[in-house]
Amino acid sequence: MTTTNAKTAQDLGRERLLYGCMGLGGGWDTTPYRPADIAEAEAAVEAALDSGITVFDHADIYRHGKSEAVFGEVLSRAPGLRERIVLQTKCGIRQAAGELPGMYDLRGATIRRRVEESLERLRTDAIDVLLLHRPDPLADPQDVADALTSLHQQRLVRSFGVSNMNASQIALLQDHLEFPLVANQLEMGLHRRDWLETGVLVNTPESASVGFPSGTVEHCRANGIGLQAWGALARGRFTGLQATPEEAATAQHVAALAEAKGTTPETILLWWLQRHPARIAPVVGSSRPERIRACADAVRREPELTHEEWYGLWVTARGAALP
Repeated sequence: MTTTNAKTAQDLGRERLLYGCMGLGGGWDTTPYRPADIAEAEAAVEAALDSGITVFDHADIYRHGKSEAVFGEVLSRAPGLRERIVLQTKCGIRQAAGELPGMYDLRGATIRRRVEESLERLRTDAIDVLLLHRPDPLADPQDVADALTSLHQQRLVRSFGVSNMNASQIALLQDHLEFPLVANQLEMGLHRRDWLETGVLVNTPESASVGFPSGTVEHCRANGIGLQAWGALARGRFTGLQATPEEAATAQHVAALAEAKGTTPETILLWWLQRHPARIAPVVGSSRPERIRACADAVRREPELTHEEWYGLWVTARGAALP
């Protein structure tokens, strides 16, 4: 195993972009990964590093563990790489198996076991950041906190965060911890805008259609919890094929801004998130090197969207004026 990277939780908060490794490792089944899958992962990691990305986001369930495993292969073949990057992974989702349904499992013993399995697959002695993937309604917050504290004290995990949790869930867990939660990863982007609209649709009939829990973004900002955005590129809706008139209009708008600013449409989408004062860090999940490199300006340049341009993208994507 390699030694852990010397970066701290503060470094995570300064990162502008993360690479999401969900697409690596072959198919979503238990078929063993192949040499071609390792080569694909190496190319993706190289493209991410070339683009200035040094945080790599995993989860124990991605490709049934194969995403972590092929990344471990990449680390084993690249001496010194582990010390240059931040490794983040998640646990808490248990996939359906036989007659057992898919479920969430944040029992303390399960968290420990999942971390040990991730460490083995990633071929490292510590995880820099562990996120609890989704809330488990049966979880005992003290049991969870005891497991996280033990992992922290044994230096198996350096920092902790959550994913897909609201402000109250985060606050309840934080009350049982002596160290701060550093991140909350949510689906956010120009396509998934309810995290934004919940704050402006108050006292309007439209508010009933927004399910995002109000106050979550504000809670994270007030407590120094970094916001990470999965689904930031909207799965190609605004840079590939469009399914609705609103998506087509938005894609044209994005392309025009990209041409005017000498960058790529992917960067415009990421800039839209980064321009928000919460300092949102998007997660780029493509396994295609050319698409990863198309995001490089979101690392190398500050968001070059004016107030008016940012709102113009929002209104175009929603297909209706703001209230």
